Amino acid sequence: MRTYLDHNATTPLRPEVRAAMIDAMDVVGNPSSVHAEGRKAKALVEHARAQVADFVGCTPSQVVFTGSATEATATAIHAFRASAGYICSDGEHDAVLALRSSDLAFGLGPDGLIRFGEGFDFEALGPLGQAHAFAVQAANSETGVLQDVPGTLDYLRQRLPEHCRYLCDAVQAWGKMPLKFDDLRCDVALISAHKFGGPKGVGALILRKGLDDLEHAPLIVGGGQEMGRRSGTENLVGIAGFGVAAECAGRDVQGGAWDRVAELRNILENALEVHANKTIFVGKSAARLPNTSCILTPGWKGETQVMQMDLSGFAISAGSACSSGKVKASRALLAMGFSPEDAASAIRVSLGLGTTEEEVLRFADAWGAKLKKHQSRAA
Repeated sequence: MRTYLDHNATTPLRPEVRAAMIDAMDVVGNPSSVHAEGRKAKALVEHARAQVADFVGCTPSQVVFTGSATEATATAIHAFRASAGYICSDGEHDAVLALRSSDLAFGLGPDGLIRFGEGFDFEALGPLGQAHAFAVQAANSETGVLQDVPGTLDYLRQRLPEHCRYLCDAVQAWGKMPLKFDDLRCDVALISAHKFGGPKGVGALILRKGLDDLEHAPLIVGGGQEMGRRSGTENLVGIAGFGVAAECAGRDVQGGAWDRVAELRNILENALEVHANKTIFVGKSAARLPNTSCILTPGWKGETQVMQMDLSGFAISAGSACSSGKVKASRALLAMGFSPEDAASAIRVSLGLGTTEEEVLRFADAWGAKLKKHQSRAA
């Protein structure tokens, strides 16, 4: 029997989403065509756009569909950046970090929150002091730590140029907590359908009203789809599933479904502490996603734990799934002050709405048994 505890990597497809996608497969037309079949396809796209807009709290015209949140990131940065580039923290997703024009980044405190430091000298940023964009996560995918996005951006707006744009990677936050676009006070936010029961291969940009950067400098050009902001024939099946997933996720959040998941996360951590009193739960002193536990067990490599737990029937990860296969310590954990050795021991357990207490306790027992064997071999 397999137990899936890697919901931050991706989530199971909701039955309602699967049904909507199957129905969309029978829609023949191209959304750009003017005939009846094309209009039917276009109506399906616009209905999904309205569903996503309602979920994030914006108007439909502010939603731009893309092929993924990674593509959405590249699209926004392409539109925003000039010779001055952009800046971010060391805890950002690789999709953000890989596009920087400099290795300079703001650090993180031991709780995972961005630390600018007293008297931070923005003049010392040099050309980056004239940055065209700043990127910040709403929630870290590895630790689950929630950033104070509006507070951070308000702080930066007083210190960075007026033309600076602010991007929020809210991919891990949507669908797990009450959140609306205007709450973030950013120019652009990212969202990905497969993080809350939707299909893989479809994401979106949520744009501030009046923002026209993407129209002037789109990353993908061609037929002018998505209001000229992202060309290419729309992924009709994926977008239909995205809309239904957003609608379902909104109901779950409003109904308090994640409160029980937070309880299970706490039960898990308490059970793990029984087996290992030296275990570190990263970001426990900060506000976290309700489903995420990042666990450090110094001396026991995270990748080894992942393989051993996989053989025991549990799917977990040693960090962001987008970085899987790369044997390296987490940049976010290093930025929080952990040593490379301790950071290399990290695993991430991320629960879902279908996770049960029995599964959580069974995992804790299996993990504890593997830890005991590891300790006996190391003795």
